[in-house]
Amino acid sequence: MQENNTNGASTLRQLGWIPFFQQQLSLDEWSDCQPVRVMAVHRSQLDVAGEHGEEPVLVSGALFEDALEKPTVGDWLLLDRQSRRPVRRLERSSLFRRMAPGARQAQLIAANIDNVLIVSSCNHDFNLSRIERYLALVREAGCRACLVLTKADLSDDHEQYIQALKKHRDLPLLLVNGLDPATLQPLRDYCRSGETVALLGSSGVGKSTLLNSLAGSELAATSGIREDDSKGRHTTRHRALYPIPDGGLLLDSPGMRELGLADVSEGLAAEFADIGKLAAACRFSDCAHESEPGCAVQAAIESGELDERRLRNWQKLEREVARNSKTLAETRADDRAFSQFVRKVVQEQARSRKGGE
Repeated sequence: MQENNTNGASTLRQLGWIPFFQQQLSLDEWSDCQPVRVMAVHRSQLDVAGEHGEEPVLVSGALFEDALEKPTVGDWLLLDRQSRRPVRRLERSSLFRRMAPGARQAQLIAANIDNVLIVSSCNHDFNLSRIERYLALVREAGCRACLVLTKADLSDDHEQYIQALKKHRDLPLLLVNGLDPATLQPLRDYCRSGETVALLGSSGVGKSTLLNSLAGSELAATSGIREDDSKGRHTTRHRALYPIPDGGLLLDSPGMRELGLADVSEGLAAEFADIGKLAAACRFSDCAHESEPGCAVQAAIESGELDERRLRNWQKLEREVARNSKTLAETRADDRAFSQFVRKVVQEQARSRKGGE
């Protein structure tokens, strides 16, 4: 760490290197290894960046065998200074993952994110239930969040979207036109040097346009929306971090219409804290909030204090999280049992060979 120390340290800070990661290194690791950040993940290699610039790292070895432990975009790795092979992955400050459609395992999205821009558009693709799903994930990770409504230039009635988000007045809400730099200026507060920003939203809501506008160059491909339903096509093929000149790092990811939730009980409780508070006042502790007497939740719906859609979405997400968390637990148990079986077979084979000598 003696060579290019000043420039190297500056580069690492711009990539998001903070004391949280630095404190994880031993003295030997400081001498023998170099920290690098994963900028993109491909099928056979990672693109990483560190104090000496960018380089590829092959996806091979024990570090990549566990689906949940293998490096993802935003992770910090230690590379051996001589071989340039990854030694280990550093502990994460935050992690985003989802249950992939039809799978029994979670899929990693990104790690070590500081701020999240939850992007939706002022058209038919605006979906409040989907936004609540994103927020449950973000609140679980403990990241700073901002709600961003795009395509403001295509709508004459912005108030309907703003009113729909009134339950989230604890979060900043910005109305932007991705092609108008003046409307994007408030977003730059989330893109300061050394900070990592994720853009979450479904396909076609304008994430790639925002990325290009904030970066001042064409970093990501963009495409239009279908006129009949305002749905967008996937314009981003893989997750990647993009440096912003004089700013931080932006994560662009493929649009995710299906974002299965698992192991986000705290985030879900935080997002629907209003319903949790009402439920605590129900007459029965096991109230299902349907037709039970003394249900404070149903009373709030009748008075107009609570939207029934929000209750139904909370119930749906509660069931989904419970189901997916159970699936993950079962998968982990199966994996442990299989690993124990493999070790037992290997040990028995070793004993058998030793006995035959």
